[in-house]
Amino acid sequence: MCELVSVEQVIAKTVNVARAYFLTEENIYGCAETTFMALKTAYGLPDPGDSGAAMALNGGVAYGGNICGAISGAAMAVGMLAKERIQDHKSAKRAARQIIMSYMDEFRQAYQSVNCIDLIELDIRDEEEHRRFIESGIWRTACMDQIEFAVRKLAPLNDQIVWERAVQEAGCREG
Repeated sequence: MCELVSVEQVIAKTVNVARAYFLTEENIYGCAETTFMALKTAYGLPDPGDSGAAMALNGGVAYGGNICGAISGAAMAVGMLAKERIQDHKSAKRAARQIIMSYMDEFRQAYQSVNCIDLIELDIRDEEEHRRFIESGIWRTACMDQIEFAVRKLAPLNDQIVWERAVQEAGCREG
């Protein structure tokens, strides 16, 4: 007997996966890695625990303060999902790009920026500001909230019907 899993259950499970990766005392995984791995898990993609491709994206790419790592990690996972589900490379790329553009618009509306330095109000390339960032716990609150935002918005794409609707809204075809 197959057990149906609701979108809400997928979101809750994926949020828990993200928290388990991110909220550790060892602070092993950053925002990009966590979002990437959590969404790969939700999507059933290969090697969900491999964060390698996202390692340098934390802190807005190498702590540069640019695009939030939660966005970068999400973009990578959605790109992988598009590649799995849409055979034509150009169509897959367009679908992934459109889905992430829409997600970024929602992110910007929710947080007033998509750039890490604006979101945490610290330049974590600077050793002293990075120390303050860690000690203040901003990563446990603000960054975790942004990771959860990504997961809540994008984990539902694991469902074929949700995926097809998103692709259609993006103006893309599957196949």
